[in-house]
Amino acid sequence: MALTLLRHAPLPKENEHRYNGWTDLDIDPALFDTQKVALLTQQKFDIIYTSDLVRCQQTLEMMGMNEYITDERLREVRFKDEIEGLNFNEIEKLDSYKSSYIEEKESWHEYICEESQEAFEARIKDFLEDLPTNQEILICSHGGTLQKMMAILGYAKNKIAYLEHIRIDNVI
Repeated sequence: MALTLLRHAPLPKENEHRYNGWTDLDIDPALFDTQKVALLTQQKFDIIYTSDLVRCQQTLEMMGMNEYITDERLREVRFKDEIEGLNFNEIEKLDSYKSSYIEEKESWHEYICEESQEAFEARIKDFLEDLPTNQEILICSHGGTLQKMMAILGYAKNKIAYLEHIRIDNVI
């Protein structure tokens, strides 16, 4: 099986650099760079999966890909209600914030996320285990979800940009 992982298109500027987990936000069509996905639109995929959040579905539709399967397991990690939609500068001003939280990935995750790292990883593993074999698969999802998926598959990458895609061959 080969997986092509695609991060959704950019959000409107006022929503960028914010912790937008499960908030259902539209992409900004004016920021959609067709050149970044030109190769993908030429490729044939056996199956296309996407997060059930609209920004991922809109990305595929802007690419002319209208046949896809939505799966809520492909959502971003669930942030706490008081964190959702904030940027880092706003989080730093919260009474509950402590600078020590950013010293370790685990403490930062625990502070900002409603969903534990274990639950997030289990959700992504569950999705991956359900994938059919011997297929050419495109997955359109969110930055954190794709990072977690790549880590599970042993493909380390710090960040994936909007409309960036990564192909992983020989996934078992």
